[in-house]
Amino acid sequence: MAREGEKMSKEKDLQRIVDCGVVAIVRFDRPEELVEVARAIRAGGVDVIEFTMTTPNALSIIAASAEEFGEEVLLGAGTVLDPETARAAILSGARYIISPTLNPRVIELCHRYGVIVVPGAFTPTEILTAWELGADMVKVFPAAALGPGYIKDILSPLPQVKLLPTGGVSLSNVAQFIKAGATAVAAGGSLVDKKAVDERDFARLTEMAGNFVKAIREARGLA
Repeated sequence: MAREGEKMSKEKDLQRIVDCGVVAIVRFDRPEELVEVARAIRAGGVDVIEFTMTTPNALSIIAASAEEFGEEVLLGAGTVLDPETARAAILSGARYIISPTLNPRVIELCHRYGVIVVPGAFTPTEILTAWELGADMVKVFPAAALGPGYIKDILSPLPQVKLLPTGGVSLSNVAQFIKAGATAVAAGGSLVDKKAVDERDFARLTEMAGNFVKAIREARGLA
């Protein structure tokens, strides 16, 4: 069971995700670029970054990034399918774990280490099951299949659940997801543009991150 200090740290990290409003999903075949990408996104105001475990040498990247950024960036691991991978990511410096699917053992492992856990679910039954198992948020994936209206529909009978729509979230619809009741969103290619990375146009990534932050703040009535 997590100690009191770990619980407070976890709650602080969770609030940081909520405040930022967007988790940037970083997924590339060339891991040496990821630290530069993270730096560019951070400059745009997005300080919550998920490195997917499908990236080569993902654990080394998480460790290097944790050392590089310290408290400047809240780093997490995504595409985590089992508790063994979750534990390895946590020990490498990940402060939250995101999964595309629901694995109760991953939730249990994250509770043991006092780390945020966001399992993936899609149907109302899966979403409620994840929440009752102790998810801190539930990743609704793939969100593009049904759009922002689905988030609103789910929250009507389940208003207590914190939802993180993922998959198909873009600058054109992020405000709609937030207005529908999403606690935050996660965005990959629409935020971390592959072409910009290939061209090493990191200023473009900073601009895109800033646009996402602005859209979320406006949707929340904060701008």
